[in-house]
Amino acid sequence: MVLSGLFMRQRIYRAFQQLLLDESGQSITEYGAIIGFVGVLIALAFNLAHGGFFAATSQAFSTTNSSLDALNQVGSSSS
Repeated sequence: MVLSGLFMRQRIYRAFQQLLLDESGQSITEYGAIIGFVGVLIALAFNLAHGGFFAATSQAFSTTNSSLDALNQVGSSSS
């Protein structure tokens, strides 16, 4: 009985250790790109509903450009 409890604790410890050491998945850059793309789509959808397609497109690209510039400045200052 004691050995099975010890064995179970070791398995839980190994599983937790593997979870902490696992580096697969999205990085912050990929999440930022997805959020930026979704933001552009939302801006376009709202402005299309009001009939301002060209203004919406210009605003979306301008916002994305300024966000990427700010992200670049933050990235270069932290290095």
